[in-house]
Amino acid sequence: MNKLLFFFAGIVALFLSGCSKPVQFRSEFVLATLCTITLYDNGSPQVYHDVFARLREIESWMSVFVEGSDVNLINKAAGMEAVEVHADVFDVIERAVYYAELSGGAFDPTAEPLVALWDIGGENPVVPVWEKIDRVLPLINWRDIELNRENKTVFLKKPEMALDLGGIAKGYAADEAAVIIKKAHIPRALINIGGDVLTVGEKKDGSPWRIGIQAPFNTRGDYIGFVQTGEKTLVTSGVYERYFIADGVRYHHLFSPSHGYPVNNGLLSVSIITDISMDADALSTAVFIMGYEKGKALVESLEGVEAVFVFDNRNIYPTASVDFILVDENYRIVGSTDFILD
Repeated sequence: MNKLLFFFAGIVALFLSGCSKPVQFRSEFVLATLCTITLYDNGSPQVYHDVFARLREIESWMSVFVEGSDVNLINKAAGMEAVEVHADVFDVIERAVYYAELSGGAFDPTAEPLVALWDIGGENPVVPVWEKIDRVLPLINWRDIELNRENKTVFLKKPEMALDLGGIAKGYAADEAAVIIKKAHIPRALINIGGDVLTVGEKKDGSPWRIGIQAPFNTRGDYIGFVQTGEKTLVTSGVYERYFIADGVRYHHLFSPSHGYPVNNGLLSVSIITDISMDADALSTAVFIMGYEKGKALVESLEGVEAVFVFDNRNIYPTASVDFILVDENYRIVGSTDFILD
């Protein structure tokens, strides 16, 4: 599912005083969002060029909106034939299927027919009549993706099925940017792919990076708190990122693949902290849709994965190893022994 179509889109990395200042930074609109790369110490125009060239390449292969992209061709051939794709695209789709299975379908890369029907974040968002939702629901089933690793082909078994890698491709792009930066021997960098934040290396003064979690529905840059961390990635999914209001009801873009409507489980946002941004991207969507109990159980079953849950009653629950600093007095941190939903 597409998410994070605004700059920062819920999370912004800030730095403690004493951090080295960037030589420069560069921002470009790629992957349907604003991407900002900040290189420290050894930044060069060539490295920036290489990073953004790679991001544009990923977009040209993986965007559902680009005519002739691998994903576009897969969708056009749905129900008819398998499509050979670039190795990178195959790997991302294979990983998306992995997280679909792991989450019991909460994350489902075949949700594009439902996303297109609602058009949240597009020019004509609408609450579809039930008959239209009912018609597309049978098309949403990750099990109907047929992968052939030897031939690097992808086949959607039913006509009118469609892939959307928006819920995982930005994370992959952040990881690829980090690969280029590390190969260029840049000692420290900040990568922000439309809110998928990944830190490279350590700050010069040895203090942790601080990544701010957006206060839901507040002005961009208003934070409820900060996650302090070393070289990690943090990705957030939230109800305030893309939504519209119809007849006084707010409809957000995080849909249940089983019933076709935005999920309503008391969560405002879920932030995932881990090592691989592609994994964090998929997990943030999956965990949000699964809800607190099932989502927390999934996070705790995975090594090296942590989360911060923000609820509509302004309770915040960080998992055990998160170094989270609360700065908004309108919210409160609650622990596993006193966590309440009401």
